[in-house]
Amino acid sequence: MRLWHQDLIWRLPRQQLLGQHREIAALRGRGWGKPHTTVNYVFQHSPYKLYQFHLLVLAEMQRRHYHPDLKWFDPYYRGQYCSKYESLTAIPWTDPIYPEHDEAYLQSCLDNLHQKGIDLY
Repeated sequence: MRLWHQDLIWRLPRQQLLGQHREIAALRGRGWGKPHTTVNYVFQHSPYKLYQFHLLVLAEMQRRHYHPDLKWFDPYYRGQYCSKYESLTAIPWTDPIYPEHDEAYLQSCLDNLHQKGIDLY
């Protein structure tokens, strides 16, 4: 499980983009707070940041004419198996959304993709 660096989302191949959507959906639902070394940093932030990151992925999916479930555009939505948040404080959009997504993280993501035979630059 991994969140790709946000600057790569619009360049991700179909499989990685759709995989990113599935992983974010899992994190927004039952996966919230469950330790996983690659994404533990996400849990140090409000779930609203994950929603903001998901919006980038959803927008790219729509740009490519995919049809994600519109329920995911609701910040309170947590999937079929979790109750919605009763309250969730909206927080300002930052760039990057996650401060952990720095140049080193970008390079790590590019290296990971390269190992899969995917070169984006």
